[in-house]
Amino acid sequence: MIIYHGSKMVVEKPIAKGSNPFNDYGPAFYLTLNLDAAKAWACKNDSIGVVNKYRVENREFASLKVLDLTDKDRYGVLNWVAILMHFRSLDTGFVRKNALVLDYLASYYIDVEKYDVIIGYRADDSYFRFPIRFISNDLAFDDLEDVYLSGDLGKQYAFLSEKAIDLLKFDSFIECETSFLGKYYSLVSSATKKFDALLNLPRDPRKTYVLDLMRKENEENG
Repeated sequence: MIIYHGSKMVVEKPIAKGSNPFNDYGPAFYLTLNLDAAKAWACKNDSIGVVNKYRVENREFASLKVLDLTDKDRYGVLNWVAILMHFRSLDTGFVRKNALVLDYLASYYIDVEKYDVIIGYRADDSYFRFPIRFISNDLAFDDLEDVYLSGDLGKQYAFLSEKAIDLLKFDSFIECETSFLGKYYSLVSSATKKFDALLNLPRDPRKTYVLDLMRKENEENG
């Protein structure tokens, strides 16, 4: 398996859990199988970066405990949102206002500390508004699920454990082309337009919102 990490520097020896603890899936070393996505990330903030290229033996990767949130038969959008809410830094006012919803979502949380690697969709600042407005009962579950299942967010691999990090064999680094300058923000702009289009739609009584999910679960539990 060839896997990439976009950065401003060459990283021959990744550090386990050396990243921002408030990233999507907590402190981890984040990678992608998509070279262009790594290049776009490396050129974030309008400066040329590099893509670090690693090799991982498929047989060794198979020995890891992997949580694949993109496995649609086993996990859903609520698992994804619950993990994001667990790690992301949230405004205290938002937490206070939506305490009941956040408590409800907590039941869908999966303890990521039990895994070596998480495979999941990206939810950086350009996309984080989707789950936030879902929790605020402004975005329908149906629409959030469509965004999630479409895979538009981009898939990332979060290597959490020392065991997983040790499997990454540095191969080389790739200098990014100038054409990737601003590409990240082009993707952000596309996400923003999609987000605004969803929010500007009239509220559809046929769709399900988070409060509807909570109400239905309460009724089922008596």
